[in-house]
This record gives sequence, C-alpha cells and structure tokens, in this order.
Amino acid sequence: MKRFVACVSVAALMATQTVFAQMGAPGERIPTMSAQPGPLAAKYKSDADKIIAAAMADNDGYAALTYLTDHVGKRLSGSPQLNTAVEWGAELMKKAGLQNVQIQPVMVPHWVRGNESATITYKGEAGTIVKPLHMLGLGMSVGTPKGGITAPVVFVHDFAELDKLSDADVKGKVVVFNPGWHGYGVGSMYRTGGPSRAGARGAAAVLVRSATGLAMQTPHTGTLRYDEKQPKVPSAAISVEDALLIERLAKEGPVTVHLEMDAHTEPDVKAGNVIGEIVGSEHPEQVVVLGGHIDSWDVGQGAQDDGGGIMATFEAVSLIHKLGLKPKRTIRIVFWVNEENGGAGGRAYREWIGNKIDDQVAAIEMDGGAEKPLGIGYGGFGGRRRPAPPTPGATAAPPAAPGFDESSLSAEEKQSFVYLRDIVSLLGSIGTDTVSPGGGGSDIGPITADGVPALAPRTVGDHYFDWHHTEADTLDKVDEDSFKKNTAMLSVVAYVLADMDGKLAGRKSAFRE
Repeated sequence: MKRFVACVSVAALMATQTVFAQMGAPGERIPTMSAQPGPLAAKYKSDADKIIAAAMADNDGYAALTYLTDHVGKRLSGSPQLNTAVEWGAELMKKAGLQNVQIQPVMVPHWVRGNESATITYKGEAGTIVKPLHMLGLGMSVGTPKGGITAPVVFVHDFAELDKLSDADVKGKVVVFNPGWHGYGVGSMYRTGGPSRAGARGAAAVLVRSATGLAMQTPHTGTLRYDEKQPKVPSAAISVEDALLIERLAKEGPVTVHLEMDAHTEPDVKAGNVIGEIVGSEHPEQVVVLGGHIDSWDVGQGAQDDGGGIMATFEAVSLIHKLGLKPKRTIRIVFWVNEENGGAGGRAYREWIGNKIDDQVAAIEMDGGAEKPLGIGYGGFGGRRRPAPPTPGATAAPPAAPGFDESSLSAEEKQSFVYLRDIVSLLGSIGTDTVSPGGGGSDIGPITADGVPALAPRTVGDHYFDWHHTEADTLDKVDEDSFKKNTAMLSVVAYVLADMDGKLAGRKSAFRE
C-alpha cells in the first residue's frame, strides 16, 4: 500500500475539520505536519545529532535482525522457535546493558497448521481443468475431516452477495470470497469474519482471496475469528490469481474444490513478553514504552512483520545506553508475544501495569514494516484497532478506524502536536521530519485505550502488504539503510519524550482487538 503524503501547515490543519483515517486504502493521502523547530529542538539538537550519527553507523541492530531471521526463523505462538526467540531476546537485552531485564510469563495459543492442500476441478464444454491452488490455511482454523472435503464452489465478491443467496445455495458448498483489493482493512475483514458468516449459512469450507494488491501466486495467511455461536468451518487464503481464476471458471460452469487441512489447536503454551529498561534519572516511575511483537506467522522469517520492528526499537534504546544519555524518565523496550493470533501479550502487559497506567507517558509500536520512514504518526486517541468481524446483516465494509476531528482537539492535544513538530525537526538530515495524525498498534492498544498517548513510525508502505504473512517475508526485504533510519528516528523521539519537561496528551477509548 503506497501512501502519498501531502505536507500542509499546522494552521491549515487546525482550520480544517477533516477526520483522518488511521488505516487507509491504496492511494490515500495522509496529511502531515511539517517540522517546526522550537525550544525542544534547540535543547536536544546536540544529543539528536549524536544519536542519528550513531544509528547510521551502527551495524549491531541489523546483525541482530539477521540472526533472528536466519537462525531462529519463523516464530508462531506455541512453537519452540518462539520460546527460543524469547530467551534469545532477553539475553540480547542483558548483553546490551539494559536494566530490569525480565520475561513476563504469558500463556499463548498453540495452533498447528499441519499438512494442507487444495485443488479445483472444472468440467465444462471447453474441457476439464484440474489445478492445485496456491493456499495457506488461516490461523486458528479448524481442519477438515480425514480425507478432506470435496464440494462445489459458491463464488461471491462480498457479504452482500452471500446474503442474497438462499441457505440451499450455500449449504455444503465451499464459499469463495474475492472482495478485490481496497486496502488491508477491507481485505482482512473477509479473512477474519468470512468463515463464520459462511458457516452460519451451512457452508462446508471457505476460501478467501489473500489481502494484498500484488498478484504473484503468493498466498497470505492471517488469523480468523470464529463466532462461537456459529459452526466452525475449515478456511484458507488463496492467491490473487487463483481467486480470479475461480471467478472466471464459475461463470462458465460448475467448479469443485477438494480441500485437505490438518489444522488443529492444542493446549495453550507458556511464553512471555521480553522487557528491558533504561531507568529514568529523575522520574523512574514514569515510562516511555516502545517495541513490537516477537511472534510471527509460521511462514517466511517474520522479517518485516515484525522482526524489523522489534530490532529497530531495541537498537534505538540500546544506542541511547551506548551513548551514555540519561533520560529523566524510564525508557522501556518490550517484545510482545502473540500479536498475530490472539493478542495475549498486549493484554498481559496492561494487567502488569495495573493501576500505574497514568505513569505510562507514551507508547510507540513499530508493526508496519521497516521500509523507508517518513516520520511519526500520533494517535493519542485510543490507538489503532483491527477491523471488527462483520455483524450479521452487514453488507459493506465498516469505516476505517477514526483518527480525530481537528476542531475537537483540546489545548493539550494541540500542544502535543507542537511538541512533536519540534522533535521531528531534529530528523531533517534523514528525511523523517513529519508528523501525521494516526498512530498506535495492536500490542499497545490495551494501554492506549486507557489514555496513554500512541505513536507509530510512518513509512512509505510500498510493499509491506506484498510481503507480510507470506513465505516472502524474509531478511532480504529489509533494506539496511531504511532500517537504520527507522532506528535513528525511534531513538531520537523516545529519548526526547523521556527527557523533556512536558508530556503528550492521550484520550481514552474503547479498545477492540
């Protein structure tokens, strides 16, 4: 998904009453606030320059990412590789000299993919076509009976088309969804909610077009969310090309699918959030937390999603320590677990914080890939939320999660943007000196819902949705120069937020995973 960034003045933004979306579609224009040097820039320029120079010369962060991806590899919740990564992450933090390093115990789901395959058969006047599909079972899906399922296809573009069909048209069939590509929010909606919508109508199984705009015969997995009140049906993602082929063939005549999936869920497994700190020199109880998720899907190497995120945030904190900088507040790095198929790590962190939530000064999550960074997105209004599973009777995609209406900003929120514009002005040398509305992430969602200001890097986003959740999510997709610029940006922003006198504003909201 490519974002075209239009820089506008703060005055213009404040004068408009635009509601900005936090999750966009292809070709969206994300308004940004240009850098405006002020008192913070003057105070922290020397430290920022040191951090940027160190980050751009640093090789340790990318070396750690290389080890994580090549030697530990994919890290699905419940797998031995995840716990290997967790233990390795804790040792990495200790070797870097971070304080209070610990593994916070978290129970995570243990879903096992097993063997899987799918084949379509078409018989018509033009002859017979038998073709294996490029598929990946959806995370948390149930498996098929032994020997698989063979059933006719019912092809639909969206939920509205499904709703128009009679139960007899759907019962015992394999429902194939191809909503097209209208951004990740729409695509993932059919992945997360489609299985239960079709299962409620009596479908035998579900195939969903992968949530990507790239057609390269590459299926994209991802989690689904069963409605416990409805039958659970085996569900898988198929490549863009295969979804389009089924659409064409279904117009000509009957298409059947043979689907075999050994997928199943075993008892929960103990894992953990990895936590380390630079303890604040004056206000150690106040915390700026940053990180990403250490788990990944069981395909590829989890390089962009989210190895690049955890290693960039880790190295950002490590550099502050290496340079001997002593922020007034505590900077905490967290590698959260189970973001991909459960969110247990984020919930456990919120429980761990307990009634000290007001001491969480800011939360930064990097979970959008380590492509070329543009600047920082500031949510502060409940964080990013996943699209909800569609409700019965819904016929269209839900609106994107809202950012905020400029006219509704409080004085504290306006001041927060002044602070951030001042901070990012320190980043002009690496081209990351913009602030845009919208920021947060799934792991920090439970704390930002309680008013902790939410931030996230903004990148060009050219290829993230081409790679993530696929076999293609490998180290070679992470450009080292872009990785270093993300590290530099995160380090400067985290350091200044932890050391400056003022604080950013947050806003409480209802959190939805």
